[in-house]
Amino acid sequence: MPPTRHRKNRVSILIADREGVFRFGLMKLLGIEDDLRVVAQAEDGERLLQLAKTFHPDIILVQAEILTEGGGNLLSRIGPLLPQGKFIVVVNSFSEDESMQYVKAGAAGVILKSAEATLFVKCVRRVMAGELWLPKRHVARMAKTLGESTLSVRRPADTLTPREKLIVSYLMAGCRNREIARTLSISEQTVKNHLRAVYDKLGVSDRLELVLYAIDRHLDLPSLSDIPGKNLISAGH
Repeated sequence: MPPTRHRKNRVSILIADREGVFRFGLMKLLGIEDDLRVVAQAEDGERLLQLAKTFHPDIILVQAEILTEGGGNLLSRIGPLLPQGKFIVVVNSFSEDESMQYVKAGAAGVILKSAEATLFVKCVRRVMAGELWLPKRHVARMAKTLGESTLSVRRPADTLTPREKLIVSYLMAGCRNREIARTLSISEQTVKNHLRAVYDKLGVSDRLELVLYAIDRHLDLPSLSDIPGKNLISAGH
């Protein structure tokens, strides 16, 4: 789980789906995360437009069928209202061509309705970090068709914040959470939160995998020799 954010800074989410049970379940799933907040639910396109104007959500998770109500493209209507908002289309099934059409229309992600619960959480976070969420096989083809700059696809390592990279540097040097916390004047729990965020972004599950990832990908990390306060770290804890 990423670092806890102040309530007003949490990612605000609007869920639009015709199935009340799905909306309720997704709201409960996202609501237990400290950095996410479901602000509204809509059952159709018109209600979605009304709530988007009212709440200005960061993320809209919208059922594909709602986007095409009345034969139109709802994304083209909502887009101007939420220039900073990002859209994730929830589908029952999709092909590469369908995925491409959603992205061309302005979606930042496409996810199967039957996807595992944890993937919805990851999808929201990755999209907020500026990534495109699609099956890898779809991204490869779309990158060729639209160009990397159009897709704004970033490597997972590019989404790490300066503070997260700094903590990884200390970890690579063999420092423990307590030592990192003391050096950076933060709590040990905050260090753990940062590491969880790093694990989630890079797709690793523990420190060993993180170290191996950093070595294999030649992760660009700050040098500890250039960091004030490095001498505060002591060994043997």
